[in-house]
Amino acid sequence: MYKIVFLTVAWVLIKTGQLVLWPFRLFQPTKKTPTKKRKIKSQTKRLFKRLIYNPYFVGPTLALILIGLFFYSYFLIRISANLPTPQKLTQMQEPLTTEFYDRKGRLLYRLYDDRNRTLTKLDTLPQDAINATISIEDKNFWTHQGVDLPGVIRALVANSESNGQILEGGSTITQQLVKNNLLTPDRTWSRKITEAILAFWTEKVYSKDQILEMYFNSVPYGGPAWGIEAAAQTYFGKSAHDLTLAESSYLAGLPASPTTYSPYGDHPEYGKQRQSEVLKRMVEDGYINQSQADQDSSQTLAFSPPGQKIKAPHFVMYTENLLAKE
Repeated sequence: MYKIVFLTVAWVLIKTGQLVLWPFRLFQPTKKTPTKKRKIKSQTKRLFKRLIYNPYFVGPTLALILIGLFFYSYFLIRISANLPTPQKLTQMQEPLTTEFYDRKGRLLYRLYDDRNRTLTKLDTLPQDAINATISIEDKNFWTHQGVDLPGVIRALVANSESNGQILEGGSTITQQLVKNNLLTPDRTWSRKITEAILAFWTEKVYSKDQILEMYFNSVPYGGPAWGIEAAAQTYFGKSAHDLTLAESSYLAGLPASPTTYSPYGDHPEYGKQRQSEVLKRMVEDGYINQSQADQDSSQTLAFSPPGQKIKAPHFVMYTENLLAKE
């Protein structure tokens, strides 16, 4: 049964190729007798020409290409039909942290469930924070179209020589934005392909500044801290727009592996090593000089104690009760 089916398909492909190439056979050039002075036609060229004008080769080849294009288009349409659109990045209603301030604008308490997240504008962030993140996460962010193939290769080489530590991620900032907000964290080839398609799509819908701002507001920095504003408050007790170069370079290294590099973990020295790597990359990319990198790398960072303290607890709880009633 399988033999009959195979022979039938082969016969159809051959006949299809003969039918497609029949008009071209009218224009087949006549063979010229080679002379002693002209010996430029090698055996490879003669074989290539024989294959080109042989319907038993070209016909099935064209048929297979057409069939491949058909199935490629079919599966691409099927995948696209199930893809979330990048417009959802700005339409999602993610819960935000409720912040309590006193009359002088001092932060008293941050109320949240699972994610501590406060929105911030890109133009309010220090340039050092932006440069540090781009250097370590996506060197070619301003020039690629969503996926950076040289960056993937560079990340594979760097991480293979780092004794198990993650020095550089292979995904672009756009890919991470798509993965964190539109896709599941499954490590499968189908998800990576979907991630790449959505990254290209996102780059066509939003500007680079918009993508970077959405990234800073949604990337996880460890624990409940999602977004750079929550991370700055959690680790340094200050707003993101007040971060120094040393603090910015430290936070830029956290998203690759927040648990590994956390200052509250079992090995806080890993976080400092990661910070040094970020500063090194900033020097290589021309954002800072070596003396700045050495100075900030040796600087002792003042981390806020883990956990959250309530200032003016009676006022905060009273206000929280009023909000609950409303």
